Amino acid sequence: MTQHQRWTAEQIPDQTRRVFVVTGANSGLGLATTRGLVRQGGHVILAVRDEGKGHRAVAEITADQPGASLEVRHLDLADLDSVRAFAHQLHTDHPRLDVLVNNAGVMAPPRTLSAQGHELQFASNHLGHFALTGLLLDLLTVGRDPRVVTVSSTNHRQGRLFFDDLSGERKYSPMAFYNQSKFANAVFGWELHRRLTAAGGPVRSLLAHPGYTATNLQTSGPVGVVKVLFGRILTPLAQSPDQGALPQLYAATAPDVESGQFIGPDGLAELRGAPTRVQLSPAAADAETGRRLWELSEELTDVPFVFPTLV
Repeated sequence: MTQHQRWTAEQIPDQTRRVFVVTGANSGLGLATTRGLVRQGGHVILAVRDEGKGHRAVAEITADQPGASLEVRHLDLADLDSVRAFAHQLHTDHPRLDVLVNNAGVMAPPRTLSAQGHELQFASNHLGHFALTGLLLDLLTVGRDPRVVTVSSTNHRQGRLFFDDLSGERKYSPMAFYNQSKFANAVFGWELHRRLTAAGGPVRSLLAHPGYTATNLQTSGPVGVVKVLFGRILTPLAQSPDQGALPQLYAATAPDVESGQFIGPDGLAELRGAPTRVQLSPAAADAETGRRLWELSEELTDVPFVFPTLV
């Protein structure tokens, strides 16, 4: 789509008085996204697991942008009790939310279980964001030009859902379960779009991916060959977080995006480049897969979605 091809953060429209939640906002893509939003006047709630790192990120941003409107809040996406506490407090303090950026992620760690006993990548990357979106949907419904942007990956095309072994109890591969979580992100973003559209509400659901971007995602979590490959050997090919964040910034702010669109880089194999519309894998758009993951996610999180419509 030619109108996207050279889009940069300087083209973000004025975001004054718009309220954003960015998960994982203290580093990498989340920090770059936060920086881009506040530069255009947006108010960003940094939803972070480590509040100390969140406050250091705020200090870093405000050193460059003294008037930046920021707040730090604790959110551990791997713990559904933390997700509920975050959503409850947000309802207390904010009458509306304009954009939720489901950005945070973990990549290819050793097999680990979440507080509720789910495999860590599926819990953090998918279930936590699913629950957070459901719990904040009423605030988004009264937002201005409200959107949910869920960050997936080109790896969603290699992923599938291990419905018979979601937690990797019988067989675990760090990258296979990372791919499962990114596939789940893609399925969720598309199914959310489908359900929002059917309900006739104002919220748009968009997907984005950063291509291959150098962040601590590749160096802090992975083990073994994955860490060597992504953390060292391929690093020279990677783009910067500021460049990698452009697809999610475009999805969050561009006036011409439509619900259901997937935004990624326009370069070779979608590894780098400027934001453009890219294709969701047919498997991720499969209606039966979407229904099955949705029902399972509501069951595992105990967060039923209520789709309000504006009269």
